[in-house]
Amino acid sequence: MAAVRSMSAATCRAAIPCAVAAKGAARARAQFSLGTACPVQASAPLKMSGRFALSASCAQLRNCAARSAANLSWSRAMTGGLSLTPFENEKPKRGHHRRQNVEAAAKNGKGDVGEGKYKDSVNLPATKFDMRANSVVREPQIQKLWEEKKVEERLFERSGGEPFVLHDGPPYANGDLHIGHALNKILKDIINRYHILQGRKVKFVPGWDCHGLPIELKVLQSMTADQRKELTPIKLRKKAAQFAVKTVDAQREQFKRYGIWGDWDHPYLTLKPEYEAAQIGVFGKMVLNGHIYRGKKPVHWSPSSQTALAEAELEYPEGHVSKSIYVAFPLTSFSDKFPKELKALQGEVSLAIWTTTPWTMPGNAAVAVNGELDYAIVELQPAEETVSESASEGTPADEPEQKKKKGSAPPKSSPGSALQSSKHLVVAKDLVPTLESKWGVKLTVKGEVKGAQLEGSAYRHPLFERESPVVIGGDYITTESGTGLVHTAPGHGQEDYVTGLKYDLPLLSPVNDRGDFTEEAGKFQGLNVLGDGNTAIVSALDEAQALLLEEAYSHKYPYDWRTKKPTIFRATEQWFASVTGFKQAALDAISTVEWIPQVGQNRITAMTVGRSDWCISRQRNWGVPIPVFYDKESGEPLMTEETIAHVQGIVREKGTDAWFYMEVADLLPDGHKADADKYRKGTDTMDVWFDSGSSWSGVVDSRDGLRLPSDLVLEGSDQHRGWFQSSLLTSVASTGQAPYKSVLTHGFVLDERGLKMSKSLGNVIDPRLVINGGKNQKTEPAYGADVLRLWVSSVDYTGDVLIGPGIVRQMSDTYRKFRGTLRYLLGNLFDFDPTKDVLPYSSLPAVDRYTLAKLAGVMGEVRESYEKYQFYRFYQLVQRFMVVDLSNFYFDICKDRLYIDSPDGFSRRAAQTVLSSTLLCLVRAIAPVLPHMAEDAWQNLPHKIETRGGVAETVFEAGWPEVEEEWRTFSEEDSAFWAKLLLIRNEVNKVIEAARNAKLIGASLEAKAILCATDPAVAEKLRGMADGAHPVDQLRYMFITSQVEVLDSREAFEALNPEHRNTADIEGVGELLVGVVRADGGKCERCWNYSTLVGSSEAHPTLCERCEPVIEKRGAEKPLEAVAA
Repeated sequence: MAAVRSMSAATCRAAIPCAVAAKGAARARAQFSLGTACPVQASAPLKMSGRFALSASCAQLRNCAARSAANLSWSRAMTGGLSLTPFENEKPKRGHHRRQNVEAAAKNGKGDVGEGKYKDSVNLPATKFDMRANSVVREPQIQKLWEEKKVEERLFERSGGEPFVLHDGPPYANGDLHIGHALNKILKDIINRYHILQGRKVKFVPGWDCHGLPIELKVLQSMTADQRKELTPIKLRKKAAQFAVKTVDAQREQFKRYGIWGDWDHPYLTLKPEYEAAQIGVFGKMVLNGHIYRGKKPVHWSPSSQTALAEAELEYPEGHVSKSIYVAFPLTSFSDKFPKELKALQGEVSLAIWTTTPWTMPGNAAVAVNGELDYAIVELQPAEETVSESASEGTPADEPEQKKKKGSAPPKSSPGSALQSSKHLVVAKDLVPTLESKWGVKLTVKGEVKGAQLEGSAYRHPLFERESPVVIGGDYITTESGTGLVHTAPGHGQEDYVTGLKYDLPLLSPVNDRGDFTEEAGKFQGLNVLGDGNTAIVSALDEAQALLLEEAYSHKYPYDWRTKKPTIFRATEQWFASVTGFKQAALDAISTVEWIPQVGQNRITAMTVGRSDWCISRQRNWGVPIPVFYDKESGEPLMTEETIAHVQGIVREKGTDAWFYMEVADLLPDGHKADADKYRKGTDTMDVWFDSGSSWSGVVDSRDGLRLPSDLVLEGSDQHRGWFQSSLLTSVASTGQAPYKSVLTHGFVLDERGLKMSKSLGNVIDPRLVINGGKNQKTEPAYGADVLRLWVSSVDYTGDVLIGPGIVRQMSDTYRKFRGTLRYLLGNLFDFDPTKDVLPYSSLPAVDRYTLAKLAGVMGEVRESYEKYQFYRFYQLVQRFMVVDLSNFYFDICKDRLYIDSPDGFSRRAAQTVLSSTLLCLVRAIAPVLPHMAEDAWQNLPHKIETRGGVAETVFEAGWPEVEEEWRTFSEEDSAFWAKLLLIRNEVNKVIEAARNAKLIGASLEAKAILCATDPAVAEKLRGMADGAHPVDQLRYMFITSQVEVLDSREAFEALNPEHRNTADIEGVGELLVGVVRADGGKCERCWNYSTLVGSSEAHPTLCERCEPVIEKRGAEKPLEAVAA
């Protein structure tokens, strides 16, 4: 890149006037400065925002910087205001001269150019497709065009293709959209638009998740204390619904501004009656299949929200520090299996346990051991140093919920009274050295015992007058931490709960909804378990001489993802989906789905294997009610196929509000109305993940034009534990199959430094500012939706992606290059009718057939990139083709014949044939990513395009372009030679640059190139192109010089001894001698080429042999006029 940046812009040698040349030079330097993504890069990707990388040979890299933008520019002076340069406001800098191009002949003559009397004979480009996108105005106009013409609806109705269903995972109806929303929806739209072009029947139904605690909290926060006192459930629900709908309306307009196509007039909202009814139907099927049950078991409980939480509603922030304690539980009796020789120690032995949740001590019902582990009976003796480093004085951790700043050390540990009062302890044998060091005492092993031999022993709770057993736990008991003995509270942990079922242990959970101890906790009643209650437990244990050690412990701890407060495990009466009952079916369904990337299958499989039953009930008002009735006396639930179906019918008609305002008698079916007084209706609502997880039924299986399973779902990688999983579980439990065929995931969006976005860091990228700009348009310019969409296509979204002001500017630069390419194509086709003027492929010059072969290859690869969802490859392929193959080569060498030759001459029509095919392919290839630009170009086509359905009024009605098979017939041998020719061209450019610097020549057309190839085969090829059977393929047009001479031998080259020369060793070419001398003959006033025949025409003495017949043919014809944009 350094080499590219250091090159003079003059290397490019484009023949345009000096003022335009200087402008191009400045632009080239700006485009290829450090920090700006070069459109052509070495084969290794440049690590930018994903994959901003292109592969190109060294030869293609040379001159790229200086040539790229100027090859897309046309002089404003030539066109009376028409400018195709994206940098038209840049001022020219002195001392930089580019090749004088043929368009400069249209200028009024100055100096030695004469009076420019032939300026009106030049075929100047003409188009109304503006170089300036003016996206803030133009993009909404294009969206209005689509809407007025009902393009999306017409395409759906007319399509006879297979349906393609991309099911939209619903964003939450709370707040404004962020850049992650933009990434997600734009990816979906790219995919949908591509399939529309392929003729598939596409109907995209966007959706929103509208229930749940965050919205409920928003409503409550907007009210005064007095207003909240008067708030009934139905009033709260109405306010929550209003808030959700208002948010949906705002987010919908933002999504539409991104250019997202979808059924925006009929989105799915989880609060709509038809959706809620479908959700209750899914619940009912799971009930009938035996997968729903009610039970009291420990669940994640949020005291701050006062409701149960599912796994997907938890987060594990860094920096959490808990109080951890080692406690001695005195053994009161040994089991029959206990070694007889150790029974003499009865009354002197305690069980040493470790826990990070002291507040669960009132719920203790057992101590669990691993039956296979070896345990030691150790005697405590003072160590030589009475207090170890780890047990030195210090301040204990404040509370479990305390989060320390990242990098700060937790408080040191504090020894407890039990270290002095205890005589013998039972600990895992392998942990004796560790505990000896941690406690700061000498532990002498007095005997050993297997864990299985401890089973059946009993101990006394140090705070409550009750005995509890020693039991055998599971594989979760190891010697990796703690003591090898586990405090077991079945009401406060899943593993403890399972162990409790095995031994019929009491399910103690003396904690209320607010997280305060209840009366069952005795003297601790009313204390908060995560605050003063936790501290009180530790103090009480120390007073009871049961505390061995207290220390701060940093670890992962579950927090409520909404309130950002710590949660607890608490046993409550809840409704559960018995995942255990259909887990294998879920795993089987996972294997039938295509996961992209493949690692997604591993993630969701591991999560499904390891997950427990799903707690689906919530103690909130804003949600879909669980349709259950309870017997007032016994508490037994009433929930049958008949009752569920009756409630479902009511909900379909009136919505779930009916559950809250209708009487029980009205909610019960006729068969139960007589007993209505015996029942009360349940107050629990469903987990919002059950809401969104039912969308396959409420949308895909219910809407016309959709079909189940959906072809694709696409969300962030965090949805493996969220929507992907909840959808899978509800579908498998009720239908036995997965609800989708393929799952595609994307990463998170980070800033340019790879940091998470946050308001505090000031690194948040607002999609609205990217599109519309800020108050200060100089510092926050408006880029438009297509630039944002181009960024989405440029990144490898399978991992985390980067965005920031610098990256957006890079995308804007690339966008302008794309737009400049389309403008060049459109401008040079203003007088070309593809139904009349297309030339047969077989008659085209080699350079034209070579370009069409490149086009065919690119279109095939672009199609493959869309099919594989590898949009960064689309970005690379199209950018490289537009910049390297078109702008830097084909457009450059075509200008001469496009502007100078006769309007309907063969060489010009040949070039236009290629340009027309290229335009019609490229404009549709970019349409899924850049729909506004593509449509803008399509609306400015000089001629209507006919398709099988008639005239294609819009680009998407034209369908995907099919390249002609004959374009692929350009031989590999010929392609290889043209690739070599491009390398030779670069070497010629180097020597011309040197000659210009030495003041031998000014513009490249003043030069004559001298070549000598030592490889006979290469030499023969070059000689054949020097004069060329086909004038268009002559080397002088490839090099943009006036003449080229190919010498037969090194001796001949040395005899000529050109002053400016170079020897290059090119792969596949061999040694090549390149020289430059001044061109022979005089300068043509019209095309500025040099020729020995200038002056031979009496009528036109200042014209060359090529321009003279063109002028004669035109005669008195009215000159071809350009239409300024």
